[in-house]
Amino acid sequence: MRKSSLLLGLLLSVSVFTSCSDYLSVELQNALTLEETFNKRSTTEAYLAQIYSFLPNESDIVGGEASVIPRSDEGMFSWLSGVSWLNMNNGSWGPTSTAFLTWKSSYTGINQATIFMNNVDKNVEINQETKDIMKAEARFIRAFLYFNLLRKYGPVYIWGDKDPDITIRPESIDRGTVDDNFAFILSEFDKCIAALPATVTEEAWAGRATKGAVMAAKTRATLYAARPLFNGAEYLRSMINKEGQKIFPQTVDAGKWETAAKAARELIDMNQYSLYTDNTETDPMRKAIKSYQGVFFKFWNSEVIWGRWLGAANGWVVRANPPRAVKEGYGGYAPSLKLVDTYPMAASGRYPVTGYDATGYPIIDSKSGYQEEGFTAGYIHPLDNWKAIRAHNSTVGRDARFYASVLANGFNWYNRGAGDKLITFHTGGTSGYQASGDCVKAGYLWRRMSDPSNNTESGQWGQFCWPTFRLAEIFLSYAEACNEKPQRNEADALLYINKVRNRSGLNNLQVAYPEVIGNQSLLRELIRKERMVEMAFESHRYHDARTWMIAETEFVGPNYTRNLSATNYDDSWKRSSTLFPGTRVFEKKHYFFPINQEQLNEMKSFTQNYGW
Repeated sequence: MRKSSLLLGLLLSVSVFTSCSDYLSVELQNALTLEETFNKRSTTEAYLAQIYSFLPNESDIVGGEASVIPRSDEGMFSWLSGVSWLNMNNGSWGPTSTAFLTWKSSYTGINQATIFMNNVDKNVEINQETKDIMKAEARFIRAFLYFNLLRKYGPVYIWGDKDPDITIRPESIDRGTVDDNFAFILSEFDKCIAALPATVTEEAWAGRATKGAVMAAKTRATLYAARPLFNGAEYLRSMINKEGQKIFPQTVDAGKWETAAKAARELIDMNQYSLYTDNTETDPMRKAIKSYQGVFFKFWNSEVIWGRWLGAANGWVVRANPPRAVKEGYGGYAPSLKLVDTYPMAASGRYPVTGYDATGYPIIDSKSGYQEEGFTAGYIHPLDNWKAIRAHNSTVGRDARFYASVLANGFNWYNRGAGDKLITFHTGGTSGYQASGDCVKAGYLWRRMSDPSNNTESGQWGQFCWPTFRLAEIFLSYAEACNEKPQRNEADALLYINKVRNRSGLNNLQVAYPEVIGNQSLLRELIRKERMVEMAFESHRYHDARTWMIAETEFVGPNYTRNLSATNYDDSWKRSSTLFPGTRVFEKKHYFFPINQEQLNEMKSFTQNYGW
């Protein structure tokens, strides 16, 4: 049964204008009046479909709003020019920058959702029950757009249920408070939860929001509200809007963690979703690898609460193919060395690297079993097991998710459509490093969204389901809230992080780390590591590090890679800070996007974000 992709359908033509008052309005360019639009079922459904189109596309990680992966410390995409995230990583961006702006499109979508809610009852071809559901969908999309604005810019102007035909004077607009923003969004979510069905039964409408989708959005929103950035961050306390209100909370409210835990638990207790597990394999490691891969490859599986259907994955996959070693590949989608270092060891269950020295060399947990030096001859990849390789020891004995996600230097190419190929990224290798053009610079490629059963050599790029919300996120969010709330629930925190770990074949956290019992700060650190690994490349890490307020220590410093400029395989495994130029910068002002100068020119009373 399908849960939710993004709705497909005819989209009404909508104009997006340049001034504040214009982009908060809609013009129907197909000559239909509002009355004519909402008089017919087909045009009413089409109007709702185009409201869905304003939702952020988190599967577009190159140029879209969701290209937060290379802006964080989990990704190191290979391109060194023509991509906007480089300016963000080096700190050379500000209110006049034009990349990743979503203010206009979000408010356009918000406005059109309100128009839909105000007019759908006029339809004479749709029964009232269906119209009420459609109205709740529009309400949810509107609230979710507000949430994404809040997550990115901090508190914003809330229009709410005001008549969209009312003229708004741009110079009179200023932002509300964090608490008021969250209160409105969560109140809207609750209305939608009460009105929306648990499932969508009509195949033609697979993709519409459900009760579970809204509950998942509420879980994420309440979690962010409880985290430090939105919950008493000291450096933001002096911000005041034109009404004299303190925009950000003045104190830490620990009770918000209880709210976050309750929201996650309510969704869990629906018992409608379950972690996806593969039933084709008996070998534990292969089963764990395919279970993790299946979240993307088994369409609309039991774990996906709300997702996006990608009917053609070529744009994604081609950027994860190794250049020159295959017919078509750009080699740009690469995990960072830090992300690769974070994957646990399969036997011990421990995360191997605890930090880095001044040269970027890893500080290794001696109990983990990890080796940073040396090679293992005759190594057989646990999934791509047809040909032995000489593997670097850092790639041996890792968590199943490592093998599901990472194509390492010296591994076999997993797509055998053109025969067996050994992939090496060093200078002169089969997909070798070069000073210009497409090549791998980190030492690894990202393979998780590339189904090895599709032969890309013959143009079979495949399809996949992008999970906007999935159950593993909810489990980890619940574990985090249980660890942080005033009446700390360590037992549940461990229970739900272990559900995620166990699916990947790992032992329970308290077995891997006996010292975690009674140690809140250690459990907090381990939950964050587990979240970084489990949710890798799903557009979470950037927002997690920001809302935890650790980005200013994690998103800074040299760009370390493997030394792929070496002309031989052995030396290419040394660490280097010279292949990917520049130094990452993250200051306190970077926790929120600046309000763009174009908006400030219109909204002259609007309070700019800290530091901009």
